[in-house]
Amino acid sequence: MEPHITKEQVEHIAWLARIKLTEEEKEKFTTLFNDILEYFRKIDEIDTTDVEYTFHGVELKNIFREDIVTPSLSKDEIFKNAPKTKKKFIKAPRMV
Repeated sequence: MEPHITKEQVEHIAWLARIKLTEEEKEKFTTLFNDILEYFRKIDEIDTTDVEYTFHGVELKNIFREDIVTPSLSKDEIFKNAPKTKKKFIKAPRMV
């Protein structure tokens, strides 16, 4: 198997990501990346000339309900249920 990714390329990727890798990790990721790319190479070899194009892998029908417009709460009802309001806004606790 011809390597697609070299150890130097893994080092460069780690440098770009600001990740420090040990020599053992560099070897491990070089092997892992090459295994993944080899798998993609095998997928590329599959003959798909007689396969019909599709947007989904399986035929699923929409099982959701129809969108139906229904009346919503009035502003007064919304503000009545809010714990705190300020002018025409609902006041929420500060999130940090």
